[in-house]
Amino acid sequence: MNIGMLLDKTFPPDPRVENEAVSLINAGHTVYLFCLTYGDELLEEEILGIQVKRYLSNKVTYKFSALAYTVPVYSMLLKGDITSFLNNYAIDVIHIHDIRIAEAAFWANKSLQLPTVLDLHDNMPEILKYYPHTQKFPGKYLISSKRWKKREEEFIKKATKVITVSNEFISEVVQRTNISSDKIKLVPNTVLSSFYENAVIDQKIITRYKNNKVLLYLGDTGLRRGLQTAIDAMPGLKEKFPDIKLVIVGKNSSDAILKKQVNHLDCSEYVDFEGWKNVSLFPSYIMASTVCLSPLHRNIQHDVAYANKLFQYMSFEKPLLVSNATAQKTLVERTNTGLVHEERNVPDFIAKVSLLFKDEKLREKMGTNGKDFIVNEFCWEKASKNLIDLYDTIL
Repeated sequence: MNIGMLLDKTFPPDPRVENEAVSLINAGHTVYLFCLTYGDELLEEEILGIQVKRYLSNKVTYKFSALAYTVPVYSMLLKGDITSFLNNYAIDVIHIHDIRIAEAAFWANKSLQLPTVLDLHDNMPEILKYYPHTQKFPGKYLISSKRWKKREEEFIKKATKVITVSNEFISEVVQRTNISSDKIKLVPNTVLSSFYENAVIDQKIITRYKNNKVLLYLGDTGLRRGLQTAIDAMPGLKEKFPDIKLVIVGKNSSDAILKKQVNHLDCSEYVDFEGWKNVSLFPSYIMASTVCLSPLHRNIQHDVAYANKLFQYMSFEKPLLVSNATAQKTLVERTNTGLVHEERNVPDFIAKVSLLFKDEKLREKMGTNGKDFIVNEFCWEKASKNLIDLYDTIL
């Protein structure tokens, strides 16, 4: 069948979108991807078998996306392009990536009445509370997470099927919306086997950190991700482990706050801000690490979703240190792949890092458990079975 994926961002990169699309193509479907462009990218391009169709957007439209469920301008601006996309490529099923574009998708589908799959990458109404633009004027007064949650619930009920990333998220959605548990399926974020099997290691990165005990963090560095806890721990940790390095690979608009914190604590030589790097370099940083981090703050979103970095870490046999956000705590304890610290608790963070740094056998055992979990249970090729089965029956 012809599957029309709708993404209100540029593409690439988006690992979840890419993995889902490639899996469906390998299962015999044709995938057309509606996405946006703000520059000189090709308007039509085939990437890994995905028929990418880019529609020109601009900064004004982008700003209206934050107000999608305050005023309907964003949905009105996208509706026409989505309607053309659905008709031009004879789409059989619409696959909506997250709720920002959902209203426009349902408007465009009003006359066609095609089956719809709502793909909840995140609990968007909860995440909104932590975005910088919702913390200050005018966004603080214009953007209502309650309104987004209400609309999300409407879209969940309206969709033919819903998929999301963890069992905890499924339980939360079913309890909140009273939909049948048969309507929502688990399609977790994880890694393709090629991520670890075909990785090309950059020896310069390995060499740079060969004499260090490395705490590694990959991904978005927004304050809700908990890096301030790791940074606050560095004065204590550097006294115990003079060869320690906190290596941060990622970025966010709030990075100036983290860098100011590092300078204030006089820890600049112990913390490396690498900025955002191509995903192809992630394996090299992981290989160079001693312990890998996910110190998330607890909130409704973080308690029900896994960060993809966990599985990237595991696939290279590295032990994890994660906060007690429910989903990742449950995962790490069930698989015995790392230790758990209380969120925002610096002494606890220091104690758990110290335990892992001092016990090489424990690190090796947890690393082995992680690799076994990925290979035998949770690589994308196995985890995507629900997605394939859903599309086998949706028509």
